[in-house]
Amino acid sequence: MQRIRLRYTKRGRLRFTSHRDFQRAFERALRRAEVPMAYSAGFTPHPKVSYANAAPTGTGSEAEFLEIALTEARDPEKLRVLLDESLPPGLDIIDAVEARTSGLADRLTASVWELRLDGVEPEQAERAVAAFNAAEAVEVQRMTKNGIRTFDARPAVVQLETHNETADRPTDQACAILRLVVRHVTPAVRPDDVLSGLRAVADLAPPVPAAVTRLAQGLFDEETGTVTDPLAPDREAATAATEAEPAAAAKAPA
Repeated sequence: MQRIRLRYTKRGRLRFTSHRDFQRAFERALRRAEVPMAYSAGFTPHPKVSYANAAPTGTGSEAEFLEIALTEARDPEKLRVLLDESLPPGLDIIDAVEARTSGLADRLTASVWELRLDGVEPEQAERAVAAFNAAEAVEVQRMTKNGIRTFDARPAVVQLETHNETADRPTDQACAILRLVVRHVTPAVRPDDVLSGLRAVADLAPPVPAAVTRLAQGLFDEETGTVTDPLAPDREAATAATEAEPAAAAKAPA
């Protein structure tokens, strides 16, 4: 059985698709592309697809991940192209590797988010970010199925800063852009929780809902302060295996 790991996006209007909507669309794409899927056992078999840490409905993403199991080996890049052609624009398969290591979900420990705040002056956002970063605790509330839950959002935030290059924002109206790096902890701290924290500590309340996009997710590197590519270990393992094949063939008896 071969396992393939895929990176996909949620762009444009497709950011409003729920995770269940994406699951249905992806399973249809698997059938259209005639992928030789492995299925679960039991009375209602399902394709063996493992989803990892999906972004909330309404947020865009450049870094969603899943893993599929196949009954026949396929070239990852050719499979990526077939699946991408079978999905609507906006749900795009942008990377594929053969799984050669374990624990993909364990490597998704942090995310990088971009928050676009239309109607907010950059200077106002900078003051709010400074107040958030200086706070020892930032209590926020979230409605759950068990009622309102209060928790501290500050410990999960590794980095929060303004990112206001002219190329990233319109020049004819107020707009602030924030970059957020947050650890995946329990309870999960989402971008909307950080926005609630900015409102709590600095009374920052954008006049329109923020446009939120996940730019990356993976392991957080403490030394560099970056989030690393979770598919890199599989690519490295594939490269090592390819380089070892000629040596193994040379040692084989004639």
